Amino acid sequence: MSWDQIKEDGSRLLTYQDFFVAGDANREAFVLEAIRRHKASKAYRMAVDADLYDKQQNKTINCYVQKIFDLTGSKLVDFTASNAKIASNFFHRLNTQRVMYSLGQGVSFIDVGEAGEEDATKEALGPHFDHDLQDLAYKALIHGVCFGFWNLDRMYVFPFTEFAPIWDEHDGTLKAGARFWRLDPSRPMQVVLYEEDGYTRFETRQDANGSDSEHLVMTGEKRPYIEKVAYTPADGIEQVIGGENYSALPVVPMWGSKLHQSTLVGMRASIDSYDLIRSGFANDLTDCAQIYWLVSNAGGMDDADLQRFLDRLRLNHVALVDSDDGGNAQAYTQEVPYNARKEYLTMIRDGIYEDFGALDVHTVAAGATNDHIDAAYQPMDEEASDFEYQVSEFIQQLLKLMGIDDRPVFKRSRISNQKEQVDMVVAEAQWLDQETILRKLPNVRPDEVPGILDRLAEEERDRMGVAQSIATGDFARQGGQGGRGPEEKEEENGGDGR
Repeated sequence: MSWDQIKEDGSRLLTYQDFFVAGDANREAFVLEAIRRHKASKAYRMAVDADLYDKQQNKTINCYVQKIFDLTGSKLVDFTASNAKIASNFFHRLNTQRVMYSLGQGVSFIDVGEAGEEDATKEALGPHFDHDLQDLAYKALIHGVCFGFWNLDRMYVFPFTEFAPIWDEHDGTLKAGARFWRLDPSRPMQVVLYEEDGYTRFETRQDANGSDSEHLVMTGEKRPYIEKVAYTPADGIEQVIGGENYSALPVVPMWGSKLHQSTLVGMRASIDSYDLIRSGFANDLTDCAQIYWLVSNAGGMDDADLQRFLDRLRLNHVALVDSDDGGNAQAYTQEVPYNARKEYLTMIRDGIYEDFGALDVHTVAAGATNDHIDAAYQPMDEEASDFEYQVSEFIQQLLKLMGIDDRPVFKRSRISNQKEQVDMVVAEAQWLDQETILRKLPNVRPDEVPGILDRLAEEERDRMGVAQSIATGDFARQGGQGGRGPEEKEEENGGDGR
């Protein structure tokens, strides 16, 4: 199949094999078409909606308006009804909880070979890695997938809304991809095509015929990922003298879960229902007057008379209904169905936490034992295990690019009865070594353990040095035992040794 035939089939997913069919002659057209189809996909639209929910700009509640029907059955917008729009923050809070539960204390590494490689791996990844990994993992959850680009000494995050992946249709691996962004709708779109043998920059330009369509123009030749440069101080010119690439594409995907979909799927209906009911409750409080009056047998009163009647009620709290037919005014109040809505909101809230596998801290009583806390964390632990598997797969692919043989270790951030936990470690201390004791203490991070062990070893060497000095008599010769040294005896005898 030729590139023209592939392009005509607009519903077809463009793969790495199609990229080869397009060839260098149609490279720009292929990249632009790949971005267009990516932005038209269902997964992309879901990721865009997820960004709105993440910013507490829930799409459903923000677009909701009250509707009424006229006598002909036509649907009209009710401009008289209140339209409070109260958006909840469930989506951001629950996804943040899942990420920080596993990655809040950073990632540690245990080398599978020689000892002491933990610090070396962390140093190779750079000081920003933990923060970048949290950002990457969070976007992988809300978008379904996110991409990490390793650029020599730091990882950069490519969200799904800014990166069009090009998958291999044979093994499903990522073989290429185009990152795209635009500062403003009036500015050209910047595009970078990432391949295994280098990257190429493009930019959109308006067609010459004056239409609104754009085409892609290459703004630079393909460059390797690792460049070797030479700098001449005399003329201040930096010149590229060579370059090399990684063993594979340095853009690695991270999936948010084994379902390969956004966490908004499934949660959206519950969040919308919660927001609509809560907003409707606020609207009812506004639309339902606190008190209203029914005036009977006062048919002679016009609108002006009724207004004067209400004004006198507000000012004097007494009003006279002037009627010869026994007219009277009766006050009524209207109450909003509060209890039923409150119970339903509680049910929806509990369902959101349960379905997501999150921890509602209100369910943990003060002073609860660790057994009760562990039981409350059980659903969250199960979801975290799946999430950490995806993070671990990503990190190991990244380390493979860097030529490092290591594996990550996660320490989950959770509330606990720390006194009970410390007491248990102290009770078992006689059967454990120092490193194991430190790793089991809840207030000691894994990356702090090597430094603590080094300081403990140094203190032990200092104590051994003092003990050895005492044993060899150096301390006694300095008068440390309370007796008189040889110099004191000589002075007592007049200094002549008698």
